[in-house]
Order: sequence, then structure tokens, then C-alpha cells
Amino acid sequence: MVVPSLKLQDLIEEIRGAKTQALEREVIQKECAHIRSSFRDGDPLQRHRQLAKLLYVHMLGYPAHFGQMECLKLIASPRFTDKRVGYLGAMLLLDERHDAHLLITNSIKNDLSQGIELVQGLALCTLSTMGSAEMCRDLATEVEKLLLQPSPYVRKKVVPQLVQILRTLMTTGYSTEHSISGVSDPFLQVQILRLLRILGRNHEESSETMNDLLAQVATSTDSSRNAGSAVLFETVHTIMDIHSAAGLRVLAVNILGRFLLNSDKNIRYVALTSLLRLVQSDHSAVQRHRPTVVECLQETDASLSRRALELSLALVNGSNVRAMMQELQVFLESCPPDLRADCASGILLAAERFAPTKRWHIDTILHVLTKAGTHVRDDAVANLIQLIGGTQELHAYSVRRLYSALAEDISQQPLVQVAAWCIGEYGDLLLEGSCEETEPVQVEEEEVLALLEKVLQSHMSLPATRGYALTALMKLSIRLPGDNNRIRQVVSIYGSCLDVELQQRAVEYNMLFRKYDHMRAAILEKMPLVERGGPQVEEEAKKTTAAAQLPEAATPAPPEPQASKLLDLLDLLDGTSGDAQHPPLLNASSGSASVHLLDLPWAPPPLASIPNLKVFEREGVQLNLSFIRPPGTPALLLITVTTTNSSGGDVTHFICQAAVPKSFQLQLQAPSGDTVPARGGLPITQLFKILNPNKAPLRLKLRLTYNHFGQSVQEIFEVNNLPVETWQ
Repeated sequence: MVVPSLKLQDLIEEIRGAKTQALEREVIQKECAHIRSSFRDGDPLQRHRQLAKLLYVHMLGYPAHFGQMECLKLIASPRFTDKRVGYLGAMLLLDERHDAHLLITNSIKNDLSQGIELVQGLALCTLSTMGSAEMCRDLATEVEKLLLQPSPYVRKKVVPQLVQILRTLMTTGYSTEHSISGVSDPFLQVQILRLLRILGRNHEESSETMNDLLAQVATSTDSSRNAGSAVLFETVHTIMDIHSAAGLRVLAVNILGRFLLNSDKNIRYVALTSLLRLVQSDHSAVQRHRPTVVECLQETDASLSRRALELSLALVNGSNVRAMMQELQVFLESCPPDLRADCASGILLAAERFAPTKRWHIDTILHVLTKAGTHVRDDAVANLIQLIGGTQELHAYSVRRLYSALAEDISQQPLVQVAAWCIGEYGDLLLEGSCEETEPVQVEEEEVLALLEKVLQSHMSLPATRGYALTALMKLSIRLPGDNNRIRQVVSIYGSCLDVELQQRAVEYNMLFRKYDHMRAAILEKMPLVERGGPQVEEEAKKTTAAAQLPEAATPAPPEPQASKLLDLLDLLDGTSGDAQHPPLLNASSGSASVHLLDLPWAPPPLASIPNLKVFEREGVQLNLSFIRPPGTPALLLITVTTTNSSGGDVTHFICQAAVPKSFQLQLQAPSGDTVPARGGLPITQLFKILNPNKAPLRLKLRLTYNHFGQSVQEIFEVNNLPVETWQ
């Protein structure tokens, strides 16, 4: 039995009623087969109905390229119902990259000359959406003629006198036939607001002219309907992008706060995304809506809860850290698995930055390791060990908390590793039972040893975890007062372990017992207290170390694909054609005066007094250059590129490429990573080596590509203000 083709409304209801993505795909595949069959039959009466269904499928993200030629057929049809769907399809399925768009130029020209307002409006909208430079040149005469017509319906497609038209729309209305849900011509308002945003960006005088009008739109537009919400959303973005007054920006944030209470999930998602972009520039205004944002964490929609999590982490500061961490820890226990890693990492970073006390900081990390230990970042173990080691007054408290957590669950590997280290270091405090901050619990020596043996024998323990446990047993041999025979037996067993590292460690510990027992107490004594600095201090120390020590052998050569991309950038500076022959990178003959970078004698050079230079900043992402000129090779310049991120969202897939004029030689070392965590996380560093034998003024062309706040960013810019010390 052949299933009949669905109507558009029935198709929408069936897709929305699908319980799983597999059922949704099945419905769409069957209907696309019907649509293809109808297109092959060539029924002109059904063509626009089938294309309308295909456009809905396209908006859901499924392929619809086979409908492109049907759009051209409908545009050429004399019927308005066909033209309407055909032009809509052209705007969605075609753009200037498709050759098929050139085929509709003649149809648009005929429709602009017909004199039918509705058809002219469709043609103008399509031209503005997907018209190429060639199409615009061919149709410019027809568009100019339409500007002279008195018809408001046609004139609004080219947006003259923007502010005056928008004010007229708000006060008297444009025409009742264009009102939607009580909002006067929302499509025209949205287009005007977008153009105002472009005109007011970085232009203070234009921004002042718009302020009163934008305040009027923001306060008088009804947000109970989708049309009004669309206008308000564009108004908010315009306010935030121009030089608007402080009160107007607060009004815009409050509009987004009202959007969070809307029943429509799409509007709530838009509000969360917009607030996340504004949290850096208008933190106090966004902070007022913190309770509503926290409530959005419980959304069943994964995209909404993810945005709410990112915004909640961005709102954490020193005054609300306790309350926010409590809410986020509750969310961590019930959040979807794909969000658990982001939530755990965000809690740890926020706790490190805003912890009110060290005990609170330790408790927070322990809670995260207990509930989501397998999802934390790799540096969580080292950070907690460093925190506990530097807090002498909390050693007894920490070892008791960790021992109790380990006794309950040995499946969370990061928790087990920290607990094993802490028991090995402070096992004597665990047996004393003198900690006043926890309930008195009597722990016997045999219980401690049995627990560590359980970790060693567990199939859930990683090789690294077994290493922590074996080392802890070894340290307990001098911490505990009892006989060491049990410890020696366990260590000797692992001398024949299949894991090479664990075997080596066990053999070395056996040697301590057998040949160097007189040195065992000194070798295994407690580690000295660690002076823990803030994240910024650690980062500066890492930068200084990286700049002061740049051994050639420790720096891997750049991969071949990146080198080929860098060659493509050379034309950005010199303006030569793509066929120009580029000299090999750093290919100096033995007899020439230039020096090959790989042949340079290398030793840790002293730091040169060349000032650092900030060359890029956007939405919290900052690029800084630091310079070194080794005294032995004055023609060589070492540039350390440091990328930091102070925003509320991680920067991922970061790539920095560079080009120099052909008189220079450039070598790019591999970067330290491709991700910069949010809120001052560990930066990315990359080393540039530039050889300038002629001591010519240096110019750099940089290209940055990365993902930030869910958007792909690409920036190309030239750095021509380098300090003179870099080349003279």
C-alpha cells in the first residue's frame, strides 16, 4: 500500500510528534521520497506545495539541494502563489556561491518591471538576500526606478530615512495591512534596527541620535507576541553594539531578563545567549537576573541547560560564590552526562578564583571529585594536592575527609589518587585522631593498609592510580609505628607487574628496603610546604620561564600542513600573484651571510629589555607579543605569542598563523595547545623565530581562527607598530 504524501501542516505535526531523532529522520526520508517523485512527475499544481514542505525540512537541517531548480521554475510561473514559494525557496536554498542563482536574474528583472507591488517586494527581498555583484549591477536601473514610486510597500525594501521611518512606525503605524499581532510591520522594523546597528557602531554622534528612538522602541513594543519579541531582540542587540547610554543598556538587559520568563524555549535560548555575550561589559546589570538564570539550569532541553550553565559560571564572583557553588553542585549531581565535564571544570575554576577560605576550597573540590571525578580536567589532581600541601593547619582535616571518601567509593580515579597521596603524606595524622573539625573516628593501621591494597587490586584502578597507592604504602612504612613486613610483601609482589612503570617503581622501593634501608626515612620524609600563588602569579611565572629558556631541541618542528598554510599567507603582505615562487623557509646557503636557524648555537639567552605589545583584543580574548633578541645572533628575533581569555566562555580550536615580507625568514613553532579556558585559564603560548639579516623594519600579518561562544571567528590584521628594538 502506497502511503499518500502529507500536507505541510500534517508533516509539521508528525515531525513534532516524533519521540526520537530516529523516528523524525524516518518521517522526513519518506516525505522527501514523495517530494522527489512529485518533482519528477512535473505536476505544476503540486510543485509549490511540495517545495513548501521541502523548505520546512531544510530549516530543520536536512539536505534540500534537489529543490533548487524547482525554485527557478516557480519564479518563472505567472501565478503569485508559485512566485511566493519560489522566491522564498531561492532565498533559503541559493546564494551567490551557486551558479543557479544567475539563472533567475532575468525573472527578477521582469518582475520588478511588472508593476505588481507584491511581486516587486518578493523580487527586491530576494535580490537583497542572495544577489551577487553581477546581479546587482544588472538590476540597479530597475531598483532606482522603484525608489521614485510613491508606493510605501516597495520603498520600504531599500530603507530610506531610517530613524524617521522607525519613529513613524512606532507612533502612527505604517499601514494596517502590514501589522502582525498588533506590531506595525515588524519585518521592516527589524531591518531598520539592523542597519542602525551597523551605522552606530564605533560612531558616537550617530549613536546619540538613536538613543531616544531605541528607548521608545524598547518601552512601547509588546513582547507577548513573537513579532514583538523579534523587534525587542533586535533593539537589544542594537543598544549593545552602539555607544548607548548606561541607562539604556540596563533597559536592554532587563528586556532579556523578561525573555527568560517566556514560555517559548527558543526565546529563552536567545535570551541566555545574549546575556552571556553581555556579562563581561554589563556584569552588574546581568547579575540582577541571577535567580532566573539559575532556575534555567533545570531545563529539560540540553541546549538551554548548557547555555544556563555557561552564564551561571560567568556570574560567579567573590560576593555570591558560596550560594552559586551550592546551586551548581546540586546541578552537577543531576545534570546530563554530556554537561558534567563542563560543570565540574567550571566549578573548579570558579572555586580557585573566588574561594573565601581554604577549607571551603578543599571541601568544594572534594565534593566535585566525589560526584564527578571521572569528568574533571587532568590538572585537578595536581591542583588539589598543591592546595592541601600548602595548608598545614588543614592536613589532619583533609586526610580524614579523603580517607572517609575513599572508604565509601574507589571508582572515582582522581579522588582515589588525591586520597592515596594524602594518606601517604599524612597517615600519622590519620591515626592520631586529634582533628577537632571532624567527628572523632578511630582508624587502625591495618584498616589503612587494607584500603590501599584494595585500590591496588581493584580492576577499576588505572596504572597511575596504582602508582599513587604503591607510593603511599611506601611512605607509610616510616609514618606508621607498626611492622613493615606487610608493606614489604605488597611492594615485592609488584616487582613482577606487567605495567613497566609500576614494576620499575616497585623494584626501586624493594632496593630501598634491602640495600638502602638506612636512607629510607630521609628519602620518604614529608614534602615541604608548597607556597601556593594565585592563578595570575603562576601564569606569569610560566611565561617568564618559557621566555627565558627556549632550547631548540625541546621545540618540535611545525607540522607540514601548517607550514603550507603559512606559505599561502605570504601574499597578504607583498601583494604578489599566487603563482609567485616563494623562497624555501630559512634555506640559507653555507656561503651566504644569513644564518640558518637550526644551525644557531643555543644557550638560554638573557632577557632583552624590549617592551611587550598587545596586538589583539575581542570579547575577552587578548593576544600579547613579547620579544627577545639573543646577544650572539642580533639578526634573530624570538617572539612569544601569548593568548589569554578573560571571558565567560572557553576559546577552542585556536590557530594563529603569521606571514612576513620576503626579505625575512620565518619559522613557527608548535603552540602549547588549542584551547584557552574561560576566566583567566592557562594561556596558549607559541614561539615565532624571525631572521632579519638586513635589519629592515618588521611587519607581521596575523590570521587568527577560533570558536568562541558557539561562533566561528576569523580575524586577519597587520602589526606594523612593533618596537624599533625588534629590528634595529
